[in-house]
Amino acid sequence: MSRILFNNVRIIDGSGQPSFAGSVLVEKNRIAQINRSVSPLYAGDAMVIDGAGATLMPGMIEAHTHFSWNDAATLDAIQRMPVEEHVLWCRQTAKRYLMAGFTSCLGAACAKPRLDVVIRNAINSGQIPGPRYLAASQEITVPGALGDETLSHLPFPEYSFGVNVNGAEEMRKVVRMFLKYGVDSIKLNLSGDNFVPHAPADTTWMTDAEVAAAAEEVRMRGKRIIVHARSKASVQQALKHGIELIYHSSFTDEKTLDMLEERKDKIFVAPGLAILYAMLYEAEPWGTTHAKAVEMGYQIEWDAAIESLSAMHKRGVRVLPGGDYGFAFTPHCQNARDLEFFVKYLGFTPLEAIRSATQLGGQLMMMGHELGMIKEGYLADILLIDGDPVANLSILRKPERILAVMKDGKFAKTPEMDSRSASKGWAA
Repeated sequence: MSRILFNNVRIIDGSGQPSFAGSVLVEKNRIAQINRSVSPLYAGDAMVIDGAGATLMPGMIEAHTHFSWNDAATLDAIQRMPVEEHVLWCRQTAKRYLMAGFTSCLGAACAKPRLDVVIRNAINSGQIPGPRYLAASQEITVPGALGDETLSHLPFPEYSFGVNVNGAEEMRKVVRMFLKYGVDSIKLNLSGDNFVPHAPADTTWMTDAEVAAAAEEVRMRGKRIIVHARSKASVQQALKHGIELIYHSSFTDEKTLDMLEERKDKIFVAPGLAILYAMLYEAEPWGTTHAKAVEMGYQIEWDAAIESLSAMHKRGVRVLPGGDYGFAFTPHCQNARDLEFFVKYLGFTPLEAIRSATQLGGQLMMMGHELGMIKEGYLADILLIDGDPVANLSILRKPERILAVMKDGKFAKTPEMDSRSASKGWAA
């Protein structure tokens, strides 16, 4: 159907404003009309969906996606999957994200050089189902840092977890290689991570010359850099080089917060709280007890991250959900859990948390003028939810509560309809 009418729905428009009762008409791939009234809208020959009071909201947008993370417990185990099977894994994972209500995703690094590009192109061509997607490079790192893994025991040892560079010229070479492949984003690991014992989260690894070389190459071609930056120095380094998307930002001080606030209309922060929480409280089945996680530094980072990110939110920095789902202890498609963390730990209201995953996500996707809101003229990326997410955000990670998923005006998941709700014209 080229015209679809949702009647009798509670609308969350993504702006952060309270929800309201009404109707929404979709024509082709755009939102054509919004009616702020409990009275049903008449739309001629449109297919009519009687929402029966369900919630209509924008599709969610994931800011830190790893389709190729294969629910393993270690970085090494991610790489054990041969490339052919890895492509099939990514294909299925992309479909799962769409069905879970994530109609757009930004790639945050892939496990093998062209995985993200291949999946993005297959989605765009209609070959496979999946969200709108921006493809990332592998993680680029330096010797000793996160991602410096020698995996010679693998069937294809050339596929290491990260790509190592030494110096600015090697950085240029690797960045140009990924740009040749057609990525949308270049991923740099500026800081360490408690996940690897030799490079903890509060350490910083790349030189300014290396980061500057990457930034110059990327800007020449109209692309972007995204960075893993947990340490205070790495966050400042990212801001110094004009990097727009910063992952984690766990450790800050007043100077760092002032720098973030100064650029709040140009940058995004996606913290990835779920993996910190999981390592502390949910990773014991995979060998990490709470005591071990504390020893590794996760309690210190959790406390620092809550303080830093709460301060960012108060200062108006755009903090978005997303990060590091795809490990055994942070399984794919539980990503909406971040919204609950934002409310419980960072001081967001439920509507602010939803806005971070919708309107702000549209801005992150560089489509803020047409994506991430229920607004006339915007792209019809829409969810129909059984219940009220404002009252209970956890329903957004329950597949049975997602009644319908629409991307670009077409149903990826079609709502079950009785004869009345599927009729044309008026809906009771």
